[in-house]
Amino acid sequence: MRIPFWTQAQAQRDPELVAAIERRRGGRLLNLDRMLLWSEPLARSWNVFLRTLRQELSLAPKLRELAICVVARATGADYEFHHHAPEFEKAGGSAAKVAALDNPDAAATSPLFDALEQNVIRYALASTRAVKVPDALFDTLTRQLSPTELIELAAVVAGYNMVARFLVALQVPPEA
Repeated sequence: MRIPFWTQAQAQRDPELVAAIERRRGGRLLNLDRMLLWSEPLARSWNVFLRTLRQELSLAPKLRELAICVVARATGADYEFHHHAPEFEKAGGSAAKVAALDNPDAAATSPLFDALEQNVIRYALASTRAVKVPDALFDTLTRQLSPTELIELAAVVAGYNMVARFLVALQVPPEA
Protein backbone atom coordinates (compact mmCIF):
# COMPACT_ATOMS: atom_id res chain seq x y z
CA MET A 1 0.00 0.00 0.00
CA ARG A 2 1.59 3.22 -1.15
CA ILE A 3 -0.70 5.71 0.60
CA PRO A 4 -2.26 5.16 4.04
CA PHE A 5 -5.99 4.68 4.21
CA TRP A 6 -8.08 7.83 4.60
CA THR A 7 -9.70 8.49 7.96
CA GLN A 8 -12.14 11.22 8.95
CA ALA A 9 -9.55 12.42 11.52
CA GLN A 10 -7.02 13.05 8.72
CA ALA A 11 -9.37 14.77 6.28
CA GLN A 12 -12.99 15.70 6.97
CA ARG A 13 -15.44 14.43 4.35
CA ASP A 14 -19.14 15.02 3.87
CA PRO A 15 -20.82 12.57 6.26
CA GLU A 16 -23.63 12.02 3.71
CA LEU A 17 -21.09 10.90 1.10
CA VAL A 18 -19.43 8.49 3.52
CA ALA A 19 -22.85 7.15 4.52
CA ALA A 20 -23.88 6.69 0.87
CA ILE A 21 -20.74 4.70 0.16
CA GLU A 22 -21.27 2.60 3.27
CA ARG A 23 -24.87 1.89 2.21
CA ARG A 24 -23.73 0.73 -1.23
CA ARG A 25 -21.18 -1.51 0.47
CA GLY A 26 -23.61 -3.08 2.92
CA GLY A 27 -22.71 -0.92 5.90
CA ARG A 28 -18.92 -0.63 5.77
CA LEU A 29 -16.16 1.02 3.80
CA LEU A 30 -13.86 -1.17 1.75
CA ASN A 31 -10.13 -0.51 1.40
CA LEU A 32 -10.82 0.89 -2.07
CA ASP A 33 -13.23 3.42 -0.57
CA ARG A 34 -10.69 4.39 2.07
CA MET A 35 -8.30 5.31 -0.72
CA LEU A 36 -10.86 7.14 -2.83
CA LEU A 37 -12.01 9.27 0.09
CA TRP A 38 -8.73 11.17 0.01
CA SER A 39 -10.48 13.00 -2.86
CA GLU A 40 -14.09 13.84 -2.07
CA PRO A 41 -15.09 14.66 -5.69
CA LEU A 42 -13.51 11.45 -6.92
CA ALA A 43 -15.16 9.34 -4.22
CA ARG A 44 -18.56 10.91 -4.95
CA SER A 45 -18.46 10.36 -8.71
CA TRP A 46 -16.86 6.91 -8.42
CA ASN A 47 -19.65 5.79 -6.09
CA VAL A 48 -22.32 6.87 -8.59
CA PHE A 49 -20.58 5.49 -11.68
CA LEU A 50 -19.63 2.11 -10.21
CA ARG A 51 -23.09 1.70 -8.66
CA THR A 52 -24.50 2.22 -12.15
CA LEU A 53 -22.17 -0.38 -13.66
CA ARG A 54 -22.93 -2.92 -10.93
CA GLN A 55 -26.63 -2.37 -10.26
CA GLU A 56 -28.40 -0.57 -13.10
CA LEU A 57 -27.41 -2.24 -16.36
CA SER A 58 -29.38 -4.78 -18.38
CA LEU A 59 -26.27 -6.87 -19.16
CA ALA A 60 -26.67 -10.23 -17.41
CA PRO A 61 -24.90 -10.16 -14.01
CA LYS A 62 -23.05 -13.37 -14.87
CA LEU A 63 -21.55 -11.80 -18.00
CA ARG A 64 -20.78 -8.55 -16.18
CA GLU A 65 -18.96 -10.30 -13.36
CA LEU A 66 -17.17 -12.64 -15.79
CA ALA A 67 -15.85 -9.62 -17.70
CA ILE A 68 -14.75 -7.94 -14.46
CA CYS A 69 -12.93 -11.09 -13.32
CA VAL A 70 -11.11 -11.31 -16.66
CA VAL A 71 -10.04 -7.67 -16.40
CA ALA A 72 -8.81 -8.35 -12.88
CA ARG A 73 -6.74 -11.34 -13.97
CA ALA A 74 -5.39 -9.62 -17.09
CA THR A 75 -4.24 -6.58 -15.10
CA GLY A 76 -3.04 -8.36 -11.97
CA ALA A 77 -5.69 -6.63 -9.85
CA ASP A 78 -5.99 -9.29 -7.15
CA TYR A 79 -8.16 -7.00 -5.03
CA GLU A 80 -10.69 -6.75 -7.87
CA PHE A 81 -10.71 -10.51 -8.41
CA HIS A 82 -11.06 -11.10 -4.65
CA HIS A 83 -14.28 -9.06 -4.65
CA HIS A 84 -15.79 -10.12 -7.98
CA ALA A 85 -15.10 -13.87 -8.18
CA PRO A 86 -17.72 -14.51 -5.44
CA GLU A 87 -20.15 -12.24 -7.31
CA PHE A 88 -19.55 -14.23 -10.50
CA GLU A 89 -20.38 -17.44 -8.60
CA LYS A 90 -23.52 -15.86 -7.09
CA ALA A 91 -24.61 -14.85 -10.60
CA GLY A 92 -24.35 -18.42 -11.90
CA GLY A 93 -20.65 -19.02 -12.45
CA SER A 94 -19.10 -22.08 -10.83
CA ALA A 95 -16.06 -22.63 -8.65
CA ALA A 96 -14.50 -24.48 -11.59
CA LYS A 97 -15.04 -21.46 -13.85
CA VAL A 98 -13.54 -19.14 -11.24
CA ALA A 99 -10.48 -21.41 -11.02
CA ALA A 100 -10.20 -21.50 -14.81
CA LEU A 101 -9.98 -17.70 -14.87
CA ASP A 102 -6.53 -17.94 -13.29
CA ASN A 103 -5.48 -18.39 -16.94
CA PRO A 104 -7.94 -16.24 -18.90
CA ASP A 105 -6.31 -17.07 -22.24
CA ALA A 106 -7.01 -20.76 -21.69
CA ALA A 107 -10.47 -19.96 -20.32
CA ALA A 108 -11.34 -18.28 -23.62
CA THR A 109 -11.34 -21.71 -25.27
CA SER A 110 -12.29 -23.87 -22.30
CA PRO A 111 -15.38 -26.07 -22.67
CA LEU A 112 -16.31 -24.97 -19.13
CA PHE A 113 -17.57 -21.76 -20.72
CA ASP A 114 -20.31 -21.55 -23.34
CA ALA A 115 -19.74 -19.73 -26.63
CA LEU A 116 -21.03 -16.38 -25.36
CA GLU A 117 -18.94 -16.57 -22.20
CA GLN A 118 -15.85 -17.43 -24.27
CA ASN A 119 -16.49 -14.38 -26.43
CA VAL A 120 -16.96 -12.15 -23.39
CA ILE A 121 -13.61 -13.42 -22.09
CA ARG A 122 -11.99 -12.71 -25.48
CA TYR A 123 -13.57 -9.24 -25.58
CA ALA A 124 -12.37 -8.35 -22.07
CA LEU A 125 -8.86 -9.58 -22.87
CA ALA A 126 -8.65 -7.73 -26.19
CA SER A 127 -10.04 -4.49 -24.79
CA THR A 128 -7.78 -4.66 -21.74
CA ARG A 129 -4.57 -5.60 -23.49
CA ALA A 130 -4.79 -3.96 -26.90
CA VAL A 131 -7.72 -1.56 -26.44
CA LYS A 132 -8.77 -2.29 -30.04
CA VAL A 133 -11.21 -5.20 -30.26
CA PRO A 134 -10.90 -7.30 -33.43
CA ASP A 135 -13.75 -6.75 -35.89
CA ALA A 136 -14.46 -10.47 -36.18
CA LEU A 137 -14.93 -10.81 -32.42
CA PHE A 138 -17.14 -7.73 -32.25
CA ASP A 139 -19.20 -8.96 -35.19
CA THR A 140 -19.72 -12.28 -33.44
CA LEU A 141 -20.81 -10.51 -30.26
CA THR A 142 -23.33 -8.43 -32.25
CA ARG A 143 -25.09 -11.70 -33.05
CA GLN A 144 -25.08 -12.76 -29.40
CA LEU A 145 -25.92 -9.53 -27.58
CA SER A 146 -28.23 -6.59 -28.16
CA PRO A 147 -26.79 -3.13 -28.91
CA THR A 148 -27.56 -2.11 -25.32
CA GLU A 149 -25.76 -5.16 -23.93
CA LEU A 150 -22.74 -4.47 -26.17
CA ILE A 151 -22.54 -0.87 -25.00
CA GLU A 152 -22.85 -2.00 -21.39
CA LEU A 153 -20.20 -4.72 -21.84
CA ALA A 154 -17.83 -2.11 -23.30
CA ALA A 155 -18.53 0.22 -20.36
CA VAL A 156 -18.05 -2.53 -17.76
CA VAL A 157 -14.72 -3.60 -19.23
CA ALA A 158 -13.54 0.00 -19.57
CA GLY A 159 -14.76 0.96 -16.10
CA TYR A 160 -13.15 -1.98 -14.38
CA ASN A 161 -9.90 -1.38 -16.23
CA MET A 162 -10.00 2.02 -14.54
CA VAL A 163 -10.61 0.35 -11.18
CA ALA A 164 -7.82 -2.17 -11.77
CA ARG A 165 -5.32 0.50 -12.71
CA PHE A 166 -6.19 2.51 -9.58
CA LEU A 167 -5.89 -0.53 -7.31
CA VAL A 168 -2.64 -1.81 -8.80
CA ALA A 169 -0.93 1.60 -8.96
CA LEU A 170 -1.70 2.30 -5.29
CA GLN A 171 -1.15 -1.35 -4.22
CA VAL A 172 -4.47 -1.47 -2.38
CA PRO A 173 -4.66 -4.75 -0.44
CA PRO A 174 -7.82 -6.86 -0.13
CA GLU A 175 -9.60 -6.65 3.20
CA ALA A 176 -8.27 -9.03 5.84
